[in-house]
This record gives sequence, structure tokens and C-alpha cells, in this order.
Amino acid sequence: MEVEVRVERGRREPKIVILAGEETEEVRRLVEQLEKLRLDPVPVRRGEERLLLPQERFLRFYTDGKGVSAQTGEETFAVPLRLYELEERLDKRRFVRISNGEIINLDRVTAVDLSLSGTIRMTLDGAVYAYVSRRYVKKIKETLMREGRERH
Repeated sequence: MEVEVRVERGRREPKIVILAGEETEEVRRLVEQLEKLRLDPVPVRRGEERLLLPQERFLRFYTDGKGVSAQTGEETFAVPLRLYELEERLDKRRFVRISNGEIINLDRVTAVDLSLSGTIRMTLDGAVYAYVSRRYVKKIKETLMREGRERH
């Protein structure tokens, strides 16, 4: 398989074209994998108002007893999706699950504090704190190291 990348100044989103002699199973799998990478906006509710907001606006998504909420730097919204559904559609390079009830945006992490007891507290923009559950500590450490995002 050949891969070619062309940079077009001013283009806002990547465009992928697959050139093949025929539609094979390999091509279908490739298309399926690429479609999963789409960075769809997130549907949210503010009272009766329904909005679609870009993923990068969000600090975190969390369960709050009434459902799922999404927090930006300015406000909190209700989300009509379950956390696992959000996890499937969010950018995997940017968002990571840190507990059964929370997903955070790694791009919005301003500090990572490791305690002697092994817990991890992450500070997000606007002094919002998120705690990594013990079950996810290894995964978070691996993600931070892989992405070169470890901050002191």
C-alpha cells in the first residue's frame, strides 16, 4: 500500500481519497477505520436548546446522577449520550477515560499531581480538578508517556 500526504494551505479538515484497482475487503476495512476517526461535534442541551459543539471546547464529560454532563471553560451542558458512546466518538488522541464516570480532554490539562498514596489529580483549565481512579492509573500513565504530555 502506498501513502501520500499533500498539504493544502487553508484547508480546515483533512480529506482522504483512496485509489484502488477494486473494492477489496482490505479497502472496506480501511474505510471503516478512517470513518471512526471522524471528529464529530458533540450534541448537548442547554435547557430546551439543542446545540452541536466542537470537541475541543470541552474540558471533561462526567456522570452526575442525572445522566452525563459536559463541562467547558464557561458552562456545563447535559449530554444525550452515555459515557461509553461519547468515548467511542471522541478524538482518542485528545480524550481519555480516567474513571468509570469521567472522560477528560488531555489538551486542557494544566497540571498532574501524583500523591504518595498513588492517586493522580489532574488540574484542567479554570482550576477544575479530576481524579484518576486506581483502575485507570496505569492506562493514564501510559497515555501521557506515549503522547509526550507528561507535565510537572
